[in-house]
Amino acid sequence: MYQNVIFDLDGTLLNTLEDLKDSTNYALAQHGYPTHTLEEVRCFVGNGIRKLIDRAVPEGTSVEKTDKVFATFREYYATHSRVKTSMYEGMEQVMDALKEQNISMAIVSNKADDAVKDLAKYYFAKYIDVAIGEREGISRKPAPDSVYEAMRLLGATKENTVYVGDSDVDRATAKNAGIPCISVTWGFRSEELLVSLEPEYLIHKPEEILSVVTGK
Repeated sequence: MYQNVIFDLDGTLLNTLEDLKDSTNYALAQHGYPTHTLEEVRCFVGNGIRKLIDRAVPEGTSVEKTDKVFATFREYYATHSRVKTSMYEGMEQVMDALKEQNISMAIVSNKADDAVKDLAKYYFAKYIDVAIGEREGISRKPAPDSVYEAMRLLGATKENTVYVGDSDVDRATAKNAGIPCISVTWGFRSEELLVSLEPEYLIHKPEEILSVVTGK
């Protein structure tokens, strides 16, 4: 049914939440700010790491002080992004099956581009040739720019491409790009929220991706 699959990264392919929480709390503590629980950080992610820090610092924190926390976060996360992060169970088998059927795959994320490329290379080198993160010149999701860039590099069309993600941002991204969305329930957002967004597909296990993509 589809020849190209574009994946979100955090909460879709990888469970990165613990490392994001630890890096956020390290940066906050270094600057004397209160830290957050895992569930609080879960609500902060999805719109890029700058927005994560904007949400994590106390309300009313100046831009200058927030910039310093953000700089500390980026420096720390660059060397601590794979401490507790892991691929979701079953995802490797799914990607193996997609590759065997010559389905092209890409990653599009609001995480910083260098971190996206590092994680893609470490976990998905044999599957992914195109990995795009937040960088200058491409508007971050839910703008469709990064999806369009991935499609261009894959040689994909809207008719033969599907997007896979775990959040409201991902649902909006797919809609803005004019392609169908597979919303996954194992990520960082509740199933109730995902249902309310009315994605073309709602799945509960990674292997269901195969059924959607192949139509079998």
